Order: sequence, then C-alpha cells, then structure tokens
Amino acid sequence: MSDTTSAIAPAKASKVNLRTPDVMERVQAEVESHYRSKLVEAARANGGVLRVGEVTITLAKAFGFCYGVERAIDLAYAAAKVFKGSRIFLLGEIIHNPEVNEQLAQMGITSLRENENGYDLSEVKSDDVVIVPAFGAEVGVMQRLTNIGCQIVDTTCGDVMSVWKRVRQYAREGFTSIIHGKAWHEETKATSSRALGPDGKSHYLVVFNLEETDYVCNYIRHGGDRQQFLKKFKGATSEGFDPDLHLRRVGVANQTTMLRGETEEVQRRISKAIADRDGPNWQQNFRFFDTICGATQERQDALQQMLNEKDTLKMDILIVVGGYNSSNTSHLAEMGEAVLPTYFVKNAEQLESLGKIHHYNQHKKIVEVTTNWLPEGPVTVGITAGASCPNNLIEQTILRVLELKGVPKNELMALLS
Repeated sequence: MSDTTSAIAPAKASKVNLRTPDVMERVQAEVESHYRSKLVEAARANGGVLRVGEVTITLAKAFGFCYGVERAIDLAYAAAKVFKGSRIFLLGEIIHNPEVNEQLAQMGITSLRENENGYDLSEVKSDDVVIVPAFGAEVGVMQRLTNIGCQIVDTTCGDVMSVWKRVRQYAREGFTSIIHGKAWHEETKATSSRALGPDGKSHYLVVFNLEETDYVCNYIRHGGDRQQFLKKFKGATSEGFDPDLHLRRVGVANQTTMLRGETEEVQRRISKAIADRDGPNWQQNFRFFDTICGATQERQDALQQMLNEKDTLKMDILIVVGGYNSSNTSHLAEMGEAVLPTYFVKNAEQLESLGKIHHYNQHKKIVEVTTNWLPEGPVTVGITAGASCPNNLIEQTILRVLELKGVPKNELMALLS
C-alpha cells in the first residue's frame, strides 16, 4: 500500500487551538445534548440508588465517561466545528462505543478502517484533517500523517502516553518491554511501536493472560524450544525477537485498561522468574512501573465494592453497559461473572423482554440469548459501565428495566422531568 505523498513532503500543517472558549462552549452544549442524563445525575445524588415499585436500581460509584474519553470526544466535536468544510477523517474509532462513533459519522467524520497493511491513508490529502483516537496510534502511522502534511487532531489519552514514556525508557536502558495487554488492541499496538525505541532496534513481547505469562516465566527459568515460543506468540512480538536473547533484561508495562490485579500478578510472576534465574542481583535485569489507568481502576474498585455489599444492597443481577470491543468494559463484565448473573449489553435494545436478553459472551466472542433473565417479584439490579459509555445509554437501560417490570409510562416520564 502506498500513500499519495510526493517525494518532497508538504510542509507540516500549523497547529490550531481547538479549545478556545467560544468553541468549547458550543461543544459542551452539543455533547450534553447527546450524552447527558438527568436521571443518572439524580440517582448519583441519591447515593447511586433508585427505587421504583418493586425494583431497586443500584449504580456503581464510578462508571461511564472518564476524563480522557470526554477530552477525546470534545476535541472531535471541536474539530467538526473549527474545520467545517474540510474533509475530516478518524483513525478507526474515537473510543470503543458504537453509539458515540455513529454520532461522529453523522457529523460528517469519516472513519478510516484498518486492514492487514494498517490504515489506508491513500485518500488523505494535505488539506484534510485526521483525528487520532484516545488509544493513540503507532509511530509509523503518525509519521505517515506528518509526511502527508495534513492537520492532525491528537486525542491520545494522557495515561496512555505515560505508558509510552515508560517503554521508551526501557528501550533506552536496553530492556525488552513485556506488555500485559491485547496484541490486537489499538492501544497496545501503539505502545508496542514506542517500545522499539528511537532507532527501532529494541524489542517487545505482549502477554495476554497468566497462562501466557507462565509460559514466558518457564522459558526465562529453563529456556526451551525457540521456534515453539515464536509460534505461540506470533503477532505479539517485535520483528527479530529472540527469546534466548531478549528475555535477559525485561521491563513490564501494560495496556492501561487491563485488570490491575492481573497486571500485578504478571509483574510478580515475571520478577520471580528473573530472580530464580539470576540470583541476588536479579533486580538489575528487571523493571516495573504501575501504568494502570486511574479511571479504569476507579471503575473496577467501584464494582468490587458493589459485589461485596452482601448485607446492604445485594444484587440479584448485574448489567454492564458498553461497547463489545471495549477492554475496560469487558473486564467489568468478567468481574461480575465471577459472582452473580451478569449481562454485558451494548444498549437498552438488547433487553428484548422479561424473558429474553441479548448479551455478549466475550469468551466465545458471540452475542448470546438468555431466557428468564429478569427475576419475578422484588429485584435489585446493579448497573455499571465502562469508561467509554455515555450516561444517556445508562439511562435508557434503567428505563428499559423498569418498563419490563411493569412500571407505568407516566411514572417513567416523571423520572425524566
């Protein structure tokens, strides 16, 4: 694939300040009209509890849009206003929420999809605008955009850039980055590209779970079949990665939206393997920094608190609302599944009836249908959402649960007034 760039790259577009007071005032009004929920705000003011008839809705103390997501959406909306009349492209999705991305599409922002060769930028010209999503983008993609000379609106989350800083440091010190994350995820791909270092000669390895971590730890301790290792981690290592060479000195980092407990266990197991191999001086060959996103952790902690409240508001079921490709949302669903019936839905439309709900099985990667999901009689329904889910979708989910439980329409309307 080739970009439509000349031998001499165009001059880089001058940086435009999108966050001027007049622009942001208009942006905030539009964002609130699309995503705000008075019902959710009222429930939060009441300690996160809403009681209507025989239904008790309990909301997690932290859920929904985080600062990084809000900033990314604000910048995308601002770009649509400031660059009105220009072609505006978006690398993939601004965040992992289908409703939000559909809203941007309706505003005339065109999504550039990835293929096996990466993003096709062949249609992008120097007078176009390209929005980089909250996950960031790979170094090579950013360089291609710079070469085109287009206006770049970079919405990369600050927490993600903190991880980039760490893996760059590992590379400078001669350490291989072991990244706990999903090798196919936009954020992890962007982080991996920074782990190569400024000269592109450093290395990385992505581990998805504790099973893969244990495999790596065994190799660190005892060595093994190099070709089998590379086959197992195909697509999750840097070019030229050699486990016999590049696991000597390692630094652990992570995709910011992983489960903190799992990332900490990855770190613990790898550090123990290095210690077993290297003896008393093992710490000179190991690095680790806490790079879990604060908002992700807040949402995980808030859900854990809900799951632990057995004597106060014990939930009968849990509904997790968010995009099916959202990493932080999927981990919330995973936490709930371990304790009680949990349904991962993208919106209220998935609650078809009292007897039928469509929900995502992230382990099988399919949407399943469960019958008789909503208990008869008094029921307590817990609701939480990932950092990329707007409040209006949570409101619609609450109203749908109440509707299915027979709450009269006039009472539902009263809740919105």
